[in-house]
Amino acid sequence: MYHRSKVGWTKHIDFMALDMLCMIAAYVLAYWIRNRAFLGTGSSLYHSVLVVFVFAQILVTFFRNSFKNVLKRGYGRELSAACTHVLFVVLIAILYLFVIKEGGSYSRIVLGMTAAIYLVLTYAVRCIWKQFLIRRKVGRSERSLMVLTSRDMASEVLHSLSDHDQRDIRVKGIALIEEDGEQWVGEVIEGVPVLAGMDTVAEYICGQWVDEVLLTLPKSIPFPEELYETLVGMGVTVHLRILRAMKQEGQKQEIGRLGGYTVLSSSVNMISMRQLFWKRTVDIIGGIVGCVITGLLCVFIGPVIFAKSPGPIFYSQERVGKNGRIFRLYKFRSMYMDADARKAELMAQNEVKDGMMFKMKNDPRIIGGEKGIGGMIRKLSIDEFPQFWNVLKGDMSLVGTRPPTREEWEKYDPHHRVRLAAKPGITGMWQVNGRSSITDFEDVVRLDRQYILDWSMGLDVRILIKTVGLVLHGEGAW
Repeated sequence: MYHRSKVGWTKHIDFMALDMLCMIAAYVLAYWIRNRAFLGTGSSLYHSVLVVFVFAQILVTFFRNSFKNVLKRGYGRELSAACTHVLFVVLIAILYLFVIKEGGSYSRIVLGMTAAIYLVLTYAVRCIWKQFLIRRKVGRSERSLMVLTSRDMASEVLHSLSDHDQRDIRVKGIALIEEDGEQWVGEVIEGVPVLAGMDTVAEYICGQWVDEVLLTLPKSIPFPEELYETLVGMGVTVHLRILRAMKQEGQKQEIGRLGGYTVLSSSVNMISMRQLFWKRTVDIIGGIVGCVITGLLCVFIGPVIFAKSPGPIFYSQERVGKNGRIFRLYKFRSMYMDADARKAELMAQNEVKDGMMFKMKNDPRIIGGEKGIGGMIRKLSIDEFPQFWNVLKGDMSLVGTRPPTREEWEKYDPHHRVRLAAKPGITGMWQVNGRSSITDFEDVVRLDRQYILDWSMGLDVRILIKTVGLVLHGEGAW
C-alpha cells in the first residue's frame, strides 16, 4: 500500500503516536497524583479537557510541523522543540477553560503537573526513539526506489532525483526499458548500477526489496503496458511521469512530485496520513501491552520449554517484510532444536499443495508432540506473543499479511508479491477465515490481496476481535 502523504512525513508517524501517548499518560498520572483516584472517577470537566488536549496535540503537531528534521536535532534543540510544543498544547487547553468559564473549577495543580510530566516524557521518548532509528538508519533510506528508463535518459533522471533532495529515498538501481537493455546490466551510471533490462526487471523486483518504481521513458520508446500492469499487480507503487500516465482497473492513483517530475502514482491501495497515524498508534499501544504479557508468559512458559527441550526459550528467524525488507521475527520456541534441519525430510508430508508454505498435522518436531508443551502453546497461539516486539519496533503490524520465509519468497511468481504490499501482521484475513482448512497457497494470496484492497481501520478491528475469539476457543487463529 502506498502512503498518500508528503515525502518525508511517513517517518514521523512513530514520533506523533508516541507523543500522543506521552500526553495522555501525563494527564492521567497528574490527575491521579492530585486526587489519588483514576480519571474515570472524575468529573466530566476533566474528561472534556482530556479531549481538548488530544485535539490540541494534533493541531500543534500538524500546523507547527513539530517533527520537521527531528532526526537532525541535537539534545538542546530537541528540548527547545519539546518545550515549545508542550507550551502551545497547554495554552490551547487554558484557552478552552477560559472560553467555557470553568477555569475556577479546574485544578491548576493538575494542569501544571500535566505540562511538567508531559515535557519530561516526550523529551525522553523522543531522544530514545531517535537513537533507535538512527542506529537502524531508517531516516536515510526509508524507501527503496528502482528507476525504469532508457540509457539516454538515465543520467538526467538520476540528477533530477538528487537535485531535489529526496533524502528518504534510496535509489536501488536502474532497469533499462529498451530492446538492448539487457546488455548494459552491470554498468554503473552516475554511481547507480544497471540491474535489469525489459525482460528481467519484473523477476528482479519480485525477489528484492523494492518499495517503489519510477517509470519515465522518451516518446521514441513504446509504453510497456504489460510490464506496468505486472508491477502494479505485484503491489509495487509505480510513479509514472504524467505525460505517459494511464489508468487500469483495480488501481488507486494520485498525482504528486518525485524529484523534478510530476508523476501519477499507482498502487493497489493508498492510505492517508491520518489513517497511517491511527494504525501506527494502535500498533504501539498493542505492542506495549503485548510485550508486557509476553514478559509474564516468559516467567511461566520459559522454564517448561527449557525443561522439555534444553536450549533457548525464544526462536528467531529471518522473514520477508513489506516490499521485500528482511527482518528477524521472534517466537517462543515450540519445536526441538533441530526443527529447521528436519524440515527438508518432512516436505513430502506438506499439506500445502504447491509447496509455497509448510503446514503439517502431528508435526514430529513439536516439543512433546501435539499434546505436549509445544502443541499447547501452538494451539493457544502463545508462541506468537514475542512478535509484539516486532510490532513495537515497526517491523510488523497487529493486522496484516503473514511474512514468508526467504525460502518461500524465492518461489514467488510476480502475482504472489502483492502479499508484500502491506506491512506483515501477527494476524490477518486468511488466519481468521479458515486457516486450518486452507491448503492452496493461491487462496492465501487471494485473501491477502482482498485485505490490502479493502483495508480500513474498521476491518482491522473486526479481524482483531475475530482473532481473540478464535484464540480463546483454542482454534489458534495465528
